[in-house]
Amino acid sequence: MRSSGRNSNRNHRGAGNSRDDRQKRAGRPRPEERRYDAGSGGRPDKPGRPGGPGKSAKPGGAKGQDRRQGQGQEGRQGQGPGGASRGGPKAGAGTGGPKGPKAGPRQGGKSGARGRSVPARPREYEAQIEERNRARHAKPALKLPKTFGEAEGERLQKVLARAGMGSRRACEELIDQRRVEVNGEIVVEQGLRVDPEKDEIKVDGLTIATQSYLFFALNKPAGVVSSMEDPEGRQCLGDYVTNRETRLFHVGRLDTETEGLILLTNHGELAHRLTHPRYGVAKSYLAAIQGPIPRDLGKRLKDGVKLEDGYARADHFKVVENTGKNYLVEVTLHEGRKHIVRRMLAEAGFPVDKLVRTRFGPIALGDQKSGWLRRLTNTEVGMLMREVDL
Repeated sequence: MRSSGRNSNRNHRGAGNSRDDRQKRAGRPRPEERRYDAGSGGRPDKPGRPGGPGKSAKPGGAKGQDRRQGQGQEGRQGQGPGGASRGGPKAGAGTGGPKGPKAGPRQGGKSGARGRSVPARPREYEAQIEERNRARHAKPALKLPKTFGEAEGERLQKVLARAGMGSRRACEELIDQRRVEVNGEIVVEQGLRVDPEKDEIKVDGLTIATQSYLFFALNKPAGVVSSMEDPEGRQCLGDYVTNRETRLFHVGRLDTETEGLILLTNHGELAHRLTHPRYGVAKSYLAAIQGPIPRDLGKRLKDGVKLEDGYARADHFKVVENTGKNYLVEVTLHEGRKHIVRRMLAEAGFPVDKLVRTRFGPIALGDQKSGWLRRLTNTEVGMLMREVDL
């Protein structure tokens, strides 16, 4: 039994040695002796491929070179060290074979890419290439018809609704009733676009406040200074509008001890015209005086009373209330000189105990409480603008 095992081992070793001998005679190295070149274009263990040491590599190459050098030259040149072989005509670059021109560039390209580094292109050139590609693939801007563009201005019914004339549906009904004018022309169709900053819009003949203007009426108490700021720290008109984002200013003045209606706005042109003598905006006052008063007092005030700075004339005078010697009279005039009402009555012989302004043009004080601030309605603003031809 032992002898049979030894014979089998010997036979196995002999068979392996004979296979190695056959590989040597066939020109193929053993697996552990194979060497792979980094620049070869194919697998060296396959016969007949470019760069492979298969059947094309024969032992007995050039003298003085070992097998490793022969295999390295064979991988670089594509033929056996001893000259042409069976694999040579297929892989040789200069043999003129049918596949030679095709295999040569392919093998050379791979070996060149691996063997030597390609210089990088400068960044400027890369940027130019990128710009060309973007320009080539960029889509031109679409030219939309005018109907798809954004129309200028706002719809008239929207402007009217924002001005407080009602809902949009109610404003559309105003347009259908032909009660709305734009720049002096009656609007007869829906969807008209207007510019609130430039166009003049009227409803029933009254201009509406479509711009970002503010209009307020304040019942100024006695002791409040008619200024937006007071350097002495006294209570002033600015204390009533401190929470407003837009800067407001007062229209005209009232004496510190005079109460009543005073307007606040940020519409400069309107404020200028309301106080200019050319437009003659009337203002009414209630004055408390001591009597008895003569019957011709009103006539004397209308004819004119001579003051230090010229004559002052009242437009209207009437007695509102009489209780014993206490008289409450109403004086209306369009002038706006300092202390004009107090000076006129004092010159006539009746000093004023208390003075309240009850009307400024078409705006009446009404039952507004002292110290209260209210926003003017669009109708009131329209009447003010019509008063001064705006």
